[in-house]
Amino acid sequence: MTSDILARSAAAIDDNVMFEPDGRPFGLGLPSDGLGASHELRDGVTMIESFAHVHVIEADSAAVVFDSSVPDLGPRVADRVRTGTRAPVSHVVLTHGHRDHAGGAAALVDGLATPGACPLLVGHEALPHRVARYRLTDGYNQVINQRQFGRVPNWDLAGGWAFEVPDLDVSFNRRITLDVGGLEVELRHVKAETDDHLWAWIAERAVAVTGDLMLWHFPNAGNPAKSQRYPLEWVAALRDIAEAGPELLLPGHGLPIAGRERIRRVLLDTASVLEELTIMTLDLMNRGANLDEVLAEARLAGERIRRPYLAPTYDEPEFVVRNVWRLYGGWYDGLASNLKPARYASVASELADLAGGPLALARRAETLAGEGKTAVACHLIDLAAAVEPTSAAVHGVRAAIYWQRRAEQQSVMAAAIYESTARESDARAAAGLGEVAG
Repeated sequence: MTSDILARSAAAIDDNVMFEPDGRPFGLGLPSDGLGASHELRDGVTMIESFAHVHVIEADSAAVVFDSSVPDLGPRVADRVRTGTRAPVSHVVLTHGHRDHAGGAAALVDGLATPGACPLLVGHEALPHRVARYRLTDGYNQVINQRQFGRVPNWDLAGGWAFEVPDLDVSFNRRITLDVGGLEVELRHVKAETDDHLWAWIAERAVAVTGDLMLWHFPNAGNPAKSQRYPLEWVAALRDIAEAGPELLLPGHGLPIAGRERIRRVLLDTASVLEELTIMTLDLMNRGANLDEVLAEARLAGERIRRPYLAPTYDEPEFVVRNVWRLYGGWYDGLASNLKPARYASVASELADLAGGPLALARRAETLAGEGKTAVACHLIDLAAAVEPTSAAVHGVRAAIYWQRRAEQQSVMAAAIYESTARESDARAAAGLGEVAG
């Protein structure tokens, strides 16, 4: 089907429209089954809506598919590609090893195989190591991703987070060029959101396929529960893509973008903001600031993140600052008491004794939350809960504070963590496991 989404993305960027009428971040709303429509963006270029999108580029005698969506959707993506392409698929390229991009690879490759040929699976040489690490940390990833993605269609994590990707038929280190029915597809590696990321440049079509390098929100360079991100390398990649001069940009999430100058503006804006925040953080670190001081001072001007493609609706600048610290400074935050800290509950007990008991802390937290000081209120109520983890009264206050904190958030990551905390305390309060004296 021919699509109007290029016009929608142009209007969002040109008119600086950040939100849909219902308040959702501007972009695509997927149906409940997780697989959306197919959009013919131009002759021989199709985007299949999913989480993440799958892109198909056809030449006269062959086609290449980028990414495969999540494991459960792999077979349906294969059906969609098979019925929507005229030429056989010669290559399936994985932009990186995240579950929503690589999880359906096995089913996709199998579903596109013909009696005489099977598509070649292509990815960066570090991708298998990522998949192996997911197996090693499956329990941890199941916990954190259930919190973050538990309501996303087709993300059933009951069986674990790890997934299998077939052995790559073609892997590379820095760059490689594929021959897709006479169409040259250049793949370039970059360390950005992941260490195994690539982007594709099809010069003959002036098309760039960017995976998660362009996300329609502030760059995901600071995810608080995930492995290391690489912001300055990400900046360089965005500028490389802009320099190539694409006329059509195909991201892994959100809307595709058409128009050389529009694409260039989006890429360079994103690169500049990410670079500014990183350099600001490094400058403070170089001057001897501790992490608490860096977080207080490394702030972007508000108007810089009011563009529809830079809004902090998923990740946010504060988390990126923490990631920059981790990348260049390690885990020690510069406060000596945190080098070999006491157990949190032990500190909480001492402070509760000074305050007059855990309920006194809880009441003070409740007052602060009522004054809009939810950040401090969260510290106090967590101290109270650490002292009396079975108190229904404490957890009742804690739930209310964290629901309030959750309502204040714009980013998915912060909102998910606060919501899960509120739900945890709601459950403990409802259980009525115990009370403490004031």
